[in-house]
Amino acid sequence: MTKLAQWLLGLILLGGAWATLTFDLLGLEPPRACREVVWPFPVYLLVAFGCYSLATIGYRVATFNDCEDAARELQEQIGQAKKELSRRGMSF
Repeated sequence: MTKLAQWLLGLILLGGAWATLTFDLLGLEPPRACREVVWPFPVYLLVAFGCYSLATIGYRVATFNDCEDAARELQEQIGQAKKELSRRGMSF
């Protein structure tokens, strides 16, 4: 099962449970306190997902590895390209 299928299955199950409790599809009258918590549940999930996403992005940015060897190699290639172009008549 792919990751997308897992996420969609989870969303369908949560959405079904939410719709069942919110719209009283089983004919059982849930207590008022339960309805007050269940009704805004999708908003809670959306806010939690946003917080998780921001935390993940922040962590990945904070632990991003510098590639000093690659940067040095790129600077050398730029220097070689400038020498080659200046030899052909281009000025910098």
